[in-house]
Amino acid sequence: MRAPHLVRPRLALLLAAGLTALVTPAGVAHAATATVPATGTPITITSTAQLAPGVTYGSFQVTTPRGVTVGYLLTADLRKNKVSLDLLHPAAVAQRSVVSAMTNDQGAVAGVNGDFFNNSETHAGVTPTYSSSGPEIADGEELKFAVPTAQRFGPGLAPGTSTRDVFGVGVNGKARVDTLSLDGEVRSAKGTIALGGLNQYALPVDGVGLFTADWGTASRVRSTCGTDTSRSDPCSTHTYEVTVRDGVVTAVGPTPGAGAIPADTQVLVGREGGADALDDLAVGDRVQVREKLESAGKPKLTFAVGGAPILRDGAPLAGLDTRTAAVRSAAGVSPDGRTVYLVALAGRAPASAGFTIAELADLMRSLGADAAVNLDGGGSSTVAVREPGQAAATARNSPSDGTERLVANGIGIFVGKH
Repeated sequence: MRAPHLVRPRLALLLAAGLTALVTPAGVAHAATATVPATGTPITITSTAQLAPGVTYGSFQVTTPRGVTVGYLLTADLRKNKVSLDLLHPAAVAQRSVVSAMTNDQGAVAGVNGDFFNNSETHAGVTPTYSSSGPEIADGEELKFAVPTAQRFGPGLAPGTSTRDVFGVGVNGKARVDTLSLDGEVRSAKGTIALGGLNQYALPVDGVGLFTADWGTASRVRSTCGTDTSRSDPCSTHTYEVTVRDGVVTAVGPTPGAGAIPADTQVLVGREGGADALDDLAVGDRVQVREKLESAGKPKLTFAVGGAPILRDGAPLAGLDTRTAAVRSAAGVSPDGRTVYLVALAGRAPASAGFTIAELADLMRSLGADAAVNLDGGGSSTVAVREPGQAAATARNSPSDGTERLVANGIGIFVGKH
């Protein structure tokens, strides 16, 4: 069991507000309570009970000027050689599941919900794809890239951040907040076309996107709707789709399709200038498609989920919202990349006063995080836990919808996976 963490003296929002914190670990009868005065006196957060060596779980309570908020904390010590993180996800990118089911199906001991996702639509005749806004990497496999930032669902981002930002773990076993870019192209005798997307619900204007078997059966029309400046802008009327099987073009057409994509097949969708580029290809042409997600930091990421950065180098980012309180989830990591903190707030009254994003950043800093991201919130916020002796993980935070919401992905804590 990890030693208790001391809350850092400088908590610009939480401590200055004089909030009261209470941690109630699973299986512990009494927890320490400390009132934090406006002077910023440090408090001690009681350590939680073990789910497995290196993995702990507990709850905390914060009294805000708006009322009481209860939250749940998972801590994973990645220094333990059998503790790891990975993406919780359904069978396809364009699909949903509840956190507890993904946790159980993939054999995790615990998990929280992940990225914001395409859960609603304003485009007539277009159905939501239910795919996430940001990138996904699962067990080293690159599943998808990020939609244009203006096409993202969720609250506003801090200046200088985008949908390409992720929370992930590198091949060295250390967690970090990073930014991904897509390096890809379509090559044929007729020229080279740059890729602007991979299995994502929105493509950049004039872009070409690649869809693979990982996408699932959802319609690809949504990828040509909206623009780089507005999610609600109309769908493009200038589109083109090319199907490639075993490196040979097998079908072309003006409208994006739907349905399962075989493992030996790739589908290219273009809009505006991208449509014009794809229109040069004809059935029978030989085509080589290459795609790779590259991280700004090193080493290569084996797991990544989209998240909005809120904490960097131990300091909240400038421009975080200080007004809107809501039920939220977050992921953070210690300065050495070895300790991960996953938080989900309770979703139902009377314990759901919520946090502003700025308060969430200060909470993550108080827990010991050096970097952190805001994850999807509201009815999506879920923490699922399988305690020792239990057959299955269950949701613990009474989600806002009354039951678990179907979500695009999550972050799972695994023991002995590799």
